[in-house]
Amino acid sequence: MDEALRIEDFEGFKSNQELLSLLKEKNISYTSVTDTLSYNNEIRQLQIELVKLQNYIAEKNLRVAIVFEGRDAAGKGGNIRRFMEHLNPRSSRLVALNKPTDVEKGQWYFQRYVKELPNPGEIVFFDRSWYNRAVVEPVMGFCSENQYKQFLLQVPEFEHMMYEDGVIIIKFWLSIKKDEQLKRFEDRKENPLKRWKFSPVDKQGQILWDKYTHYKSEMFSKTHTAYCPWIIVKTNDKKVARLEAMRHVLSSFNYTGKENAGTTLNPDPNVVMRYYRSNINQID
Repeated sequence: MDEALRIEDFEGFKSNQELLSLLKEKNISYTSVTDTLSYNNEIRQLQIELVKLQNYIAEKNLRVAIVFEGRDAAGKGGNIRRFMEHLNPRSSRLVALNKPTDVEKGQWYFQRYVKELPNPGEIVFFDRSWYNRAVVEPVMGFCSENQYKQFLLQVPEFEHMMYEDGVIIIKFWLSIKKDEQLKRFEDRKENPLKRWKFSPVDKQGQILWDKYTHYKSEMFSKTHTAYCPWIIVKTNDKKVARLEAMRHVLSSFNYTGKENAGTTLNPDPNVVMRYYRSNINQID
């Protein structure tokens, strides 16, 4: 019969290995414990590399914009938090814009995003971006058909101008299955610490799933380019998605000290991949 752990069993531990040894001795299943310890170790090693990368970007005066897009509850905020957790706030920034003001509605659509682009030596993380007009706005009726079509024509040129000017753009689409999205919505409603995340727009995510899929597919086909490709991250497993997104970013730069990384920096191709039209039906 398995023995239960007592409070005093936790006293005096000097390492995680001692805890694992005790669990094994008492014949207590510890798979979830080892999984958590492994994840914590991996994310720490990758965050160390992100600090090195940030220093390199600052030294070289690079301008880096990392865009996180995806359906509601796909994990955009959670990914960004882990990316930024140990970065220097003086040269990293989060952009999560509210709906446009009346003045902004009268401006060129991209204008409010241009002023948020990275300065030399800076990394900017976009929690949603100009791509609101590609999916959310047409699905919810927040833009006209003409505005939508004009956006699709302009965005490749907009991104090409940034590319030619030296801005490095990484575009992530966080892919989530419909049943997993529903599960996360229910968790948001039941958890008082997450309830603020749930909105009427979120509720429409399940109802209008197929409509989202249509506009998302159109977005990929019109805005996936050689100079600014879409990177798909499968996020049904949130922890794996966070690790692999970090690996993709780190693998994209030859920063100082990269060869001394304490973990692999090559992302799993089964989790992180470039968008290709041939696999469009596999992306949610």
